[in-house]
Amino acid sequence: MEIEARLEDVRQRIASVAEKAGREENSVSLVAVSKTFDAATIQPVIDCGQRVFGENRVQEAQGKWPALKERNQGIELHLIGPLQSNKAAEAVALFDVVQSVDREKIAKVLADECRKQGRTLRFYVQVNTGLEPQKAGLDPRETVAFVAMCRNELELDVEGLMCIPPADEYPGPHFALLAKLAKECDVQKLSMGMSGDFETAIEFGATSVRVGSAIFGTR
Repeated sequence: MEIEARLEDVRQRIASVAEKAGREENSVSLVAVSKTFDAATIQPVIDCGQRVFGENRVQEAQGKWPALKERNQGIELHLIGPLQSNKAAEAVALFDVVQSVDREKIAKVLADECRKQGRTLRFYVQVNTGLEPQKAGLDPRETVAFVAMCRNELELDVEGLMCIPPADEYPGPHFALLAKLAKECDVQKLSMGMSGDFETAIEFGATSVRVGSAIFGTR
């Protein structure tokens, strides 16, 4: 299947699940995860009207997205991977949304960089719903206080929460937990669901799904 056909298939699946859940199709944003793929592979997806993309690493994104953004209007770039503080300046300069805020140190550095660069980014707090020691993300029990700190003390525009459930578990309870935390934090957006489980995520209220291999193929 060509990349354009895979993109259309994902779009149709999103629309179908949203309709079954009684939601508007445009209530779910598709973040096309383009990590490890080069500009030549990404361009056909942009040509099909896709404008929201996700990357895992700042350095890799710097190698392809400045030129792609220059050639294509309206691109919105999301950082969905862990961010080290020494890459914060580059991240603020390039990305529009950072989905992986998970500790006070990085939140403070991002706030400082936004002020320095005069940039207004949107942020998601990443929650480690499975409490997996090898995975980034905040303890669910600390999420409400952390979001309040980011908003009130650092004046970050935290618009949502993000999670990556354990690979070997049914994701539903993790998506339900994230939705519950979002209400407690008074945030409107839920970034959850990837190629293998985005339809389940939509059923649990995802407002954006991060889909890579189902569009671009295997890496």
